[in-house]
Amino acid sequence: MTPELVLNNGVTMPALGLGVFQSPPEETAAAVEAALRVGYRHVDTAAAYGNEREVGEGIRRSGVDPADVFIETKVWVSDYGYDETLHAFEKATRKLGVDRLDLLILHQPAPDRFDRTVAAYQALEKLLADGNVRAIGVSNFMRHHLTELLARTTVVPAVNQIELHPYFSQPDVQKADAEHGILTQAWSPIGGITFYPGWGEERRNVLQDPAIGAIAAAHGKTPAQAMLRWQLQHGRSAIPKSTNPGRIAENFDVFDFELTGEEMSRVDSLDLGVRNGPDPELERDIFDRAIPEA
Repeated sequence: MTPELVLNNGVTMPALGLGVFQSPPEETAAAVEAALRVGYRHVDTAAAYGNEREVGEGIRRSGVDPADVFIETKVWVSDYGYDETLHAFEKATRKLGVDRLDLLILHQPAPDRFDRTVAAYQALEKLLADGNVRAIGVSNFMRHHLTELLARTTVVPAVNQIELHPYFSQPDVQKADAEHGILTQAWSPIGGITFYPGWGEERRNVLQDPAIGAIAAAHGKTPAQAMLRWQLQHGRSAIPKSTNPGRIAENFDVFDFELTGEEMSRVDSLDLGVRNGPDPELERDIFDRAIPEA
């Protein structure tokens, strides 16, 4: 079974979860079902992914008690604001088919409307106080976003989910998280982003990095497995995405080996400081995209 991480409010969370970003709704239920049958007990989704309903369906189809699955989802920016975020919780739980969420986080800092971000987080605090969620957090927050949020709210986020892989490890954000007792959670933990504008020949594929390939070969593992092991040994949460049953199982098969200190340092040294995903500082038209009720 997956080792568990203890959040800053005492709640435990499986360190390795299934991500469903870019998973088509028609493939998501099968992916979640396959993951739970392999042994995953943590699924990360989001309102903006458009597949929360299918995540719930996959959990039910798996035969695993939903109470044994750590369910994490995200509020989208168009639902920021106090009352709007309380309603976003209702939409999410209705789609997922559950009464309570294990972790509910804000998807973006949205600095162009940060007052609404703060109000949204205050709604998360209310949901936490009322027992509707077990933990709350944020996603894509940089140090200065965290500083401003903490100055205007009461509950320290349990999790900050950020782009984090060997080519972009965000050391300053990780340090800021650690200073406040916030767990860093890695999205795109094996650097597999190919969706965002700007991806092209000039971008290097982390999975093809020769140093990671050599480390993986030394352990009889794949580059993806070596990178996930690197994430876990650093004490982070990782949520690799796949809809391929073989890859889903491969990504979970990372608990029978350990990277050496030298190997860990070698992967650490690969950081290029270049994002593959969106910059949290940018204003984007997609922030206004409405999340449907059903």
